Amino acid sequence: MRYLSMIVLNVLTACLPIARANINSDLKRFEFKQYHMGVDVRIVLYAATEDKAVSAASAAFERFAQLDDIMSDYRANSELMQLCAQAGGPPVKVSDTLYRVLERSQSVAQLSNGAFDVTCSPVVKLWRIARKAKSMPPTDDLKKALKLVSWKNLVLDPKAMTAMLLIPGMLLDLGGIGKGYGDDCAQEVLKKHGIKSALVEAGGDIVVSDPPPGKKGWLVRIDTGGKMLSETDLTFSNAAISTSGDTEQFVEIGGVRYSHIVDPHTGLGLTNRIAVTVVAANGLTSDSLTKVVSVLGPDRARETLKHFNVKKIYVKYPDGVAH
Repeated sequence: MRYLSMIVLNVLTACLPIARANINSDLKRFEFKQYHMGVDVRIVLYAATEDKAVSAASAAFERFAQLDDIMSDYRANSELMQLCAQAGGPPVKVSDTLYRVLERSQSVAQLSNGAFDVTCSPVVKLWRIARKAKSMPPTDDLKKALKLVSWKNLVLDPKAMTAMLLIPGMLLDLGGIGKGYGDDCAQEVLKKHGIKSALVEAGGDIVVSDPPPGKKGWLVRIDTGGKMLSETDLTFSNAAISTSGDTEQFVEIGGVRYSHIVDPHTGLGLTNRIAVTVVAANGLTSDSLTKVVSVLGPDRARETLKHFNVKKIYVKYPDGVAH
């Protein structure tokens, strides 16, 4: 079975499928791609007809678009940014979707002692500028930004379904959890359309449902730095596989390589040069926990991982891999 690296065509909002017949099955394989949440989102699914495949994929992409309208920190009119605009004010009623993501974010933050923190946006924004300029964020700017960072200053009320940012100027960034959740939501949509076997991938986050016809699972390639893994180790079904690291998003300043992943405690990009893959029950879990392991390291993160349904973790160091 081929890994999801084939070329898939999509023009604007239309879904253009590539279908392949599957031996010993009436189902055919279809592949689609659209741009959402700042990345190419790919969907591979098995359906009996092209019409059914296109209908299901279109609905799944529409859900991604809805989530972008809710969670984007680039769109001034997104629900997330409207919440941030009221930082320092009273509690704000939020949608079920945004509340669920914020609630899980706060749970991970608490259990990791702030290694994962969605209030880190002011610092993240400085590092976005730093990567383009290839220079360190100004020290004073970094100190000011850090004063706005603390998951404890995001207060949720489960009964009223509200969120409150205690300090004016606070900003939220759901980039470390949103894509995994998007994959989860897309799978839910596909299942409602009768698609039982599908793979959804957004950036470094993959969520798969039942295995393809005649297969034990979906074969997902994991970069292990040269260490050989059996096909069994790389075959997944009804699981989420998320990978984070500085392979592509980093900046080198003064001979030091800084990752796009920021330590919320220091405000600095990570320099440990590791890539983390977490296999869990859903993308909401796997996506956020890759950042916890990246910041804390696998040993210190172990206690946090105990609280979630984590199946496997792989940590790639510059000179090898730890399981």
